[in-house]
Amino acid sequence: MPRGPRLDTSGAIHHVMARGIEGRSIFSDDRDRQDWVDRLAVVGPETGLAVFAWALLPNHVHLLVRTGKRPLATTMRRLLTGYAGTFNRRHKRSGHLFQNRYKSILVEEEPYLLELVRYIHANPLRVKTVVDLDALDGYAWTGHSALMGRVPRPWQAVGEILGRFDEHTRVARRRYREYVAEGIVRGRRPELQGGGLRRSVGGWEKVHDLRRAREHGMADERVLGSGTFVEEVFRAVGAQSKPMPRAVALVQLPKLLQRCAAVWGISVEELCTGSRRRVVSEARTVAATIAVQRLGLPMVDAARTLGVSSAAIHRTLPHCNAILNRRGLSLEDLLVAKRES
Repeated sequence: MPRGPRLDTSGAIHHVMARGIEGRSIFSDDRDRQDWVDRLAVVGPETGLAVFAWALLPNHVHLLVRTGKRPLATTMRRLLTGYAGTFNRRHKRSGHLFQNRYKSILVEEEPYLLELVRYIHANPLRVKTVVDLDALDGYAWTGHSALMGRVPRPWQAVGEILGRFDEHTRVARRRYREYVAEGIVRGRRPELQGGGLRRSVGGWEKVHDLRRAREHGMADERVLGSGTFVEEVFRAVGAQSKPMPRAVALVQLPKLLQRCAAVWGISVEELCTGSRRRVVSEARTVAATIAVQRLGLPMVDAARTLGVSSAAIHRTLPHCNAILNRRGLSLEDLLVAKRES
């Protein structure tokens, strides 16, 4: 059965896998690997891509990324096409280097982000390219060495991952390494290699348990996440494909701001001042995300209303889901005003 069209929304996290055609090698030596890394170092920042994890294997690559100002397809086209052209010229070959369609799984941030970071980074151990975790710490061809501070990668989102372990870098690195070691002991994790209900709930046995209990959740092979997350993805994709008229969105915006201010216990006036207080920053992040992704307002309009720059809005969009999860909320909880209008 052919795969459906790719799913992508602004700020979405993707696990991307690109394989050599017919299982052939896509890296002949370290010069090839360095070329790939150099391209990612340029293309990532230019397209606003946040790179959380990556690994170069003999015949395939893994990436864990959050999309930015450009769709994932645009970034991957530049990366794959540019690399393949250089590889073919250098090795005097012609034709396709990669399989025609790279695989991308849209990922729910919690609980899968850190699970995938360690799973992807441990790939060289599983295929025995390196012998142990000590060797992996300094291995140049995964993002693990950057997280361990052994190979500088200024384009990699090192701080965002380490910050989930501790605010102090040394402690964060130690805890991250312990987390990776624990994952290595667990071995292969087929449930982290794709999407769909079976992987999201942890295997066919769990799926059967849900069915026996007559519980149903939306699932899609292009998404690794809960049924609720899948529903949110499709709503977001639908909202992007059918944008709300700007005049209607501007009418909805004050109601959205009132709702967010009430939930976070602040005033609308403070919400729109650009304050850096954490409670205000969280409310502003959620309000901006809904305004841009669900109401379809340009970032410049949302930024002007909230008293910050468009760049600040762009930086905060990826953090919305984590904030909502901590408060046990969903985007729909904050769109009540829209349904009441």
